[in-house]
Amino acid sequence: MKKHAESAERNRDFIFEVLEPLLPEAGLVLEIASGTGQHVVHFAERTPDLSWQPTDLAPENLTSIAHWVDEAKLENVRAPLLLDVTSNEWPVARADVVVCINMIHISPWKATRGLLRGAARLLEKGGLLFLYGPYRIEGRATAPSNLEFDGSLKERDSAWGLRKLEDVAEAAEKQGLALAAHIDTPRNNLSIVFHKT
Repeated sequence: MKKHAESAERNRDFIFEVLEPLLPEAGLVLEIASGTGQHVVHFAERTPDLSWQPTDLAPENLTSIAHWVDEAKLENVRAPLLLDVTSNEWPVARADVVVCINMIHISPWKATRGLLRGAARLLEKGGLLFLYGPYRIEGRATAPSNLEFDGSLKERDSAWGLRKLEDVAEAAEKQGLALAAHIDTPRNNLSIVFHKT
């Protein structure tokens, strides 16, 4: 019932290193596609003045998240919620920050558009959307490991695959989310920061 992902163990510290200085002193952080729950627990332990709301589409992940949170005895993490990013109705009305780690490449493009649309609805002006994962950048060579990963994703589902940063930024701009930064992180991944305009 409690899941464990080696990748979450590997990347949680350097994701938080980029994310921490971007976070407000207080407020609500909504995590989309929380997966096992390892990230939200790791981040919440280090930000006691922030409230964290984990979500996921898979019921078994919600169970895993609840186990991680209960085990850590954290009071600043809310009960996990079922959330489908493609839905026009989200179970959260507002957030100061929206965080989404490693979802965009393992979901169809409509999920990315839904994520951007929903984040724009929830965030106030200046609010932050933080994305992390592998992307392609126009005019920049894609790492061989990412090309192999992209191929394996498309074999599993033709609607999956690494997205171009430019396509994500264009779709975000249409929702009033401006690209503020993209930061190289280990293992050929990017941390991407958008602000609500």
